[in-house]
Amino acid sequence: MMSALLEDPVDEAADEAVAAPPRSRREHRAALTALPDRRRWILDLGAVALLLLVPAIGFWPTFGGPIALLPGLGGIGLGLGIAALGTIRRWSVLLLTAATIVAYFLFGGLFALSHTAILGVIPGIDTLRRLALGVVTSWKSLLTTVAPVAPDDGHMIVPFLLLLVAAVVTGSLALRLRHPAWALIPVALALGLQIALGTSEAAAPAFQGIVLGAVAIVWLTVRAAWAPTRSAVALSSAGDEVAVDHRSVLRRIGAGGAVVAIAAAVGGASMLAAPPYEVRYVIRDVIVPPFDIREYASPLQDFRIYVDEFAEEPLFTVSGLPAGARVRLGTMDAYSGVVYNVSDESSAFTPLRSNMAGDAQGASAEIRVEIGAYNDVWLPDAGEVEAVEFEGSSAEDLRRATYFNPATDTGVVTTGLEKGDAYTFTTVFPEVPEESVLADDTFAPVEIPKAEAVPERLREIAAKALSEAKATTPFEKVQALRTYLADTGFFSHGLKENEYSPSGHGSARLGGMAGADQMVGDDEQYAALMALMAYEVGIPARVVMGFHADADSGGGELVATGENLHAWVEVAFSDAGWVAFDPTPDQDKEPKDQTTQPKTDPQPMPLQPPPPPKEDADEPPLVPDDRKKEEEADPEPGYLGLVLAVGGISLGTVALILSPFVIIGGIKAARRRKRREAEDPADRISGGWDELMDRAADFGRGVPVGATRYEQSAQLVATLEEPRVQALAVRADAGVFGPGEPTPDEIEAFWAEVDGVVGGMSRKASFWKRLGAKLNLRSLTQSSSLVKGVRSLRETAVSARRKDG
Repeated sequence: MMSALLEDPVDEAADEAVAAPPRSRREHRAALTALPDRRRWILDLGAVALLLLVPAIGFWPTFGGPIALLPGLGGIGLGLGIAALGTIRRWSVLLLTAATIVAYFLFGGLFALSHTAILGVIPGIDTLRRLALGVVTSWKSLLTTVAPVAPDDGHMIVPFLLLLVAAVVTGSLALRLRHPAWALIPVALALGLQIALGTSEAAAPAFQGIVLGAVAIVWLTVRAAWAPTRSAVALSSAGDEVAVDHRSVLRRIGAGGAVVAIAAAVGGASMLAAPPYEVRYVIRDVIVPPFDIREYASPLQDFRIYVDEFAEEPLFTVSGLPAGARVRLGTMDAYSGVVYNVSDESSAFTPLRSNMAGDAQGASAEIRVEIGAYNDVWLPDAGEVEAVEFEGSSAEDLRRATYFNPATDTGVVTTGLEKGDAYTFTTVFPEVPEESVLADDTFAPVEIPKAEAVPERLREIAAKALSEAKATTPFEKVQALRTYLADTGFFSHGLKENEYSPSGHGSARLGGMAGADQMVGDDEQYAALMALMAYEVGIPARVVMGFHADADSGGGELVATGENLHAWVEVAFSDAGWVAFDPTPDQDKEPKDQTTQPKTDPQPMPLQPPPPPKEDADEPPLVPDDRKKEEEADPEPGYLGLVLAVGGISLGTVALILSPFVIIGGIKAARRRKRREAEDPADRISGGWDELMDRAADFGRGVPVGATRYEQSAQLVATLEEPRVQALAVRADAGVFGPGEPTPDEIEAFWAEVDGVVGGMSRKASFWKRLGAKLNLRSLTQSSSLVKGVRSLRETAVSARRKDG
């Protein structure tokens, strides 16, 4: 049917109206189509271009910028040109298809690829090969890459090809058919495909809706007003002149304008009445789950592991570094009271693309990294990274698995890096500002995530440091905090040959360190201390973990080991940007006396006086034997035995009724006591989480069996409306898998939070709901027992390995 429509662009009304033409019907048709109506053609082509502009704009969030308009506008322009030429030349469907294929390969490199053309016009062999493969592979590549996608990886083939085909079909239907409403079908299909292939974020939905509705209504109205009537066509076929009724045309246009106004008013009212935050379902979210940085533990948690186990073993080798450059593993700005972690603004992490450094200024360099014993997800980098290119057979898989946050220059390879992997990245090293420049600089208006459970002692120490240094300018304040920690603190990794210094940087660890007679720690603790002290006095700061050589190193090659692993603090200045500060004392500055760990001072056992001599017990006075009289006394009345029997049966019945409460309550109490008093501190943390999950199950809250703690917390937050559950999940994972053992204070605080959440569930429930929860056997019989057992064995193995290490 479509082929017949495209091959016969004749007005059906004209055929019906020609009763006895003075010329043949074929001649009449040729006369009607020989000179096309330029006014109608301009209207049709302009309307189709505006209609297809809507799906072209829809690709904006997919590519993260106006670059998405390049393939869209190119495809629309080429498609409409082919449609117009095909209408004039009366091409068939096969010829239109052939012209579309030629245009795709001839101009696809210009609008969809960065190619090297021969003589500036003809695409090269490599471009033609990529375009041919892109017809099949670009769709999958676009859908399996987290948006915004890179424009240089062949992803722009999708909008170019989609809108090129849509423009050819829509333009041909609009120019050849008497009823142009049929042309709206390919427009709707193109828009539907764009939404399905795009992101859940719409690009200017109000503007798109207004343009689509208004253009379609105005176009169809004007075309109807310009359409010739049957009588006009008949008179025209007889050679008579026809006077056009301009008032009729104006009435139709006015009616169309009224329809547009009413439609716009109804559309605006419906947008105001529509519920906000409606979910937009796209194919991408089904194929590729959204990236979530919270699935990955903070690199700072592994600080002591690298220092202890990889002190001399090369983790990776970096070549091409300038003098004084630092290699970054991760930038952390969110403190949960347990760990400093990368901010959970997952939208800031995007797939690798070119020009990630933006307008960064400084010295450019090309750095190569070769992975050794390093086996983690955090991507080592330096400076402000512009682009990353992996090497080897797994280069494409690593590229697709890498996400990068240009704001913090932190990268994550979701599949992990391992020995033998290598990559090269181009980067920009900003000039390190002099102190004289920083003296006149101000703090940048950077928003730092709210820190949780900051020890109160840190605010006092920060105020004391600023007061003693008489710091007034921003740079003086930062220097005062850094100098206070570097001068008053002592250094120790807490290993066997070092002074006592526990690992970790939780609230209890930092509070105890700040309150001790001597502050003892390493980079992990001092960087966290300075960042939190800065946070308490309003200074925008964050913690960075990475590697760097000595200050007098000449640059070149850096072999990353536990010996040159460091953590430092970066502070945001308005002009200088993020500037690094090292608050850690020198490694040779060890504590003079061991006062960082409480010691027992046993006292000599005093001599006890001998026990007094044992005296004979006094004999009781003689009493008359009245047993015989009691036996001879009258028996109790018979009804007393009946009362005792009835009472005993009643008490037994009550005890039988209450026995389920007692038995089930006893089992649950014993289970709670066993978890609370577990031998391993990490088991007490995980036991607290299991207690919360079991109590939630008893209250009928659905807990996914076999899911991770974070997945379970996400389900409970939605049903309990209790945001503390997600923080508890993070703290539980940190306590179980993090370096070092949880302190008693951390365990008590964790169980207190668990009891608070459980108490909230109980208060919100009715009496019968609470009673049912006490008798509910779901937590004792649900199939998660095996999963918990396996997880417990795994966590025990991790804890044992952590102790042995």
